[in-house]
Amino acid sequence: MATDPNLRESDEIQGDILAGFKKDNVSVLFLKFEDAARARDWLRQLTPQISTTREVAAFNDAFSRARRTSGGDDPKTLTATWLGISFTYEGLRMLSTADPFPQAPPVGSGLEAFKEGSAKRAGALGDTGDNSPESWLFGNGKGQPVHAVLKLSADTEKDLQAAVEAQRIAAAECRVLIVYQQNAQTLLGSRRGKEHFGFKDGISEPGVRGFDRPDPNRPEEVEGHPGTRIVPAGEFVCGLENDPNSFPRDQYPDWARNGSFQVVRRLAQDVPGWWSQVAVKLKELRLAKAVPDGATTEWLAARMVGRWRSGAPVCHFQDRDVPNNPAAAADNDFDFRDDLEGLVTPLWSHLRKTSPRAGLQAPDPSRPPFDAKALDGRRIMRRGTPYGAPFDPASEGPGGPDDPRGLLFISYQADIQRQFEFIQADWMDQSDFPPGRNPEPGKDPVVLAADDVDFESRESDGTVKHTALSFAQFVRTTGSVYAFMPSLSTLRALADGRLTGSGQNGQNGQNGQNDGQTQTQTQQSGQTTAPGGPAYPCDDFLAVPDQWRRGGRTQFWVGHGDRYRKISVADGTAHTDQVVKGDTALGEHSCFRGIDRLDCLLPMPDLQNPGGKSWYWAFHSTGGRQQYRAVSITCGSGHTGALERPDRDLTAWNSLNGVGRVDCFLPVPDQQRVGGKSWYWCFHTTGGRQQYRLISIADGAAHTDVLERTDRGLSQWGSLNGVDAVNCFLPVPDCQRTGGRSEYWVFHGDSYRRISVADGSGHPDRLVSGSRSCSAWNSLG
Repeated sequence: MATDPNLRESDEIQGDILAGFKKDNVSVLFLKFEDAARARDWLRQLTPQISTTREVAAFNDAFSRARRTSGGDDPKTLTATWLGISFTYEGLRMLSTADPFPQAPPVGSGLEAFKEGSAKRAGALGDTGDNSPESWLFGNGKGQPVHAVLKLSADTEKDLQAAVEAQRIAAAECRVLIVYQQNAQTLLGSRRGKEHFGFKDGISEPGVRGFDRPDPNRPEEVEGHPGTRIVPAGEFVCGLENDPNSFPRDQYPDWARNGSFQVVRRLAQDVPGWWSQVAVKLKELRLAKAVPDGATTEWLAARMVGRWRSGAPVCHFQDRDVPNNPAAAADNDFDFRDDLEGLVTPLWSHLRKTSPRAGLQAPDPSRPPFDAKALDGRRIMRRGTPYGAPFDPASEGPGGPDDPRGLLFISYQADIQRQFEFIQADWMDQSDFPPGRNPEPGKDPVVLAADDVDFESRESDGTVKHTALSFAQFVRTTGSVYAFMPSLSTLRALADGRLTGSGQNGQNGQNGQNDGQTQTQTQQSGQTTAPGGPAYPCDDFLAVPDQWRRGGRTQFWVGHGDRYRKISVADGTAHTDQVVKGDTALGEHSCFRGIDRLDCLLPMPDLQNPGGKSWYWAFHSTGGRQQYRAVSITCGSGHTGALERPDRDLTAWNSLNGVGRVDCFLPVPDQQRVGGKSWYWCFHTTGGRQQYRLISIADGAAHTDVLERTDRGLSQWGSLNGVDAVNCFLPVPDCQRTGGRSEYWVFHGDSYRRISVADGSGHPDRLVSGSRSCSAWNSLG
């Protein structure tokens, strides 16, 4: 058995599948694409914001350590906001412009269930009558279609609201319609961690091989969690090792690799009705003398669930709850082997109906029960959160009897049919499960209408007594969606209109592990062709002073090492680029003589083209040490350069104190020559790590510079997620201060991406298109 938790380091698998978001505040946006091309633009901007398993697992570990250090209190300063995205079958088809299943998926498979969707399969799951799709708020297949499901989770309400608002704006800009929004929140106080009926939730989740650390003494269980079995990761993540009886791992489509199928259900709960029914059924059992004299509604409700409110299992605490025993709530070290008849924990209890453990007998009672391992392929990963205010009979507003409340149920599995649907339809909704019983045990009375429950008790003479009970349903399905949560590579491919990173749109392929950055002939990245040859490493771009958007084209000098070339970029969607003049040695111009490498050029803000000459500060590295000089370039034919002031050390700049090497500057778009001052983000490498700071430069002979804000890491820029160091920025000529936003190509290593920066407070940045090879530019090959 593999013991190395390598999956914790995955940047391919989205967070929440293996590493739960575990946040108190959740919002799920159900989205419809109005325009496929715009939806791909939206996805291209969204993908860098999607949380990965590595990020979430690392945060959860740090949070747990801080909580242990504080004696159990949540660390207030350790917060995060997580995003996860999934797509329905129709959503995948719109984005990729191809059918995800060019051949019909196998009949009876989870792939078929995904393609058909939950509304079409509702009848088989018991979603009829009041639960039928006609009454659903989303996903019913008749109203607004759902193409994507965006889950946002945050530690604070404020952070969640900010994240939701940002996503609403981003969606509106790309004609992505929010069909429905469901907010959910962890209940407060003594209800924390519980669902609305009052029972501890989410404490029976499986461990995952390759993600959870096994116990050295019980290697099939999670370290520190006795009884929590470790299940093959392929039961939750497509394409990984799974149970031998599960859907073959090599038969998943390429686009499904490292992804997971998601079930989202809105389950409305009638809390007063449910508890009132428990009280009525207790009276019936008392009349039948089928319960102990001291039995209470809590006693019966605990047997219906299989656990007490605290989470303590009935099989270990038969008489009463132990709410002050924190270890009891996490108790999974039981398997029902000693209660095969269900006299302690009923066979129809929610706990046994959804996970029989090692207490499931074959129809022939003479045979031993199945081992828990035999049911590994039926496990699901649940991520539920309550919605609505807790029930308060005295309230006339939030919390009142008619106030909407329930559970936002989310599960992840590799096979919807074999896992979620099987549990729902073949276990919970079947009176004869477990099989071979007479009378039949009955359906799950916690969430379903169960008119055939067999309550077993033991008489004083040792015989088993059977009392028939009938339960009404107080949990209704009010919305349901089947979706797929892709890997990060597949997300990048979908943003380019493809299903897989390799460019294959078929169902089968090699391995599906492509990085999703393959350049096609015509993309919205900014260039039109992808010639062969090595990428041109760009140190800096400088607009030719008198050639900005002349005749629909802009010319730039591009420096790399001790050479430079002149290129042009056209306005328009394609931004066609071409070489105007090939490589020339820097030393051929007197202003650059003695320079080994030109790192960046910064235009002097008030000296651009006065009298036909523009001035610049030229930062360069010579002999491993960076200096700067002042140079000028004339307009007109020849663009003659001149050295205006010789080299000086960086210490001459007040704003660059402590900087090892300036890499590039990015002008703050709406803060150029405002009040006689221009602002810049200065990206620099100091101590082997790139950071950025905010500086300003005043107009006038002295050009007084000021450090406006100290160094920060690149992680503060969402659009630069995954970038270790920026080489330079190139403004998209016809996308400057357009609609309050400015766009730039960002060059890093031999790759580039496209970002935007908004005017106004905070200057929010956004990824427009993901990283691609610089060889996609004709002029940089």
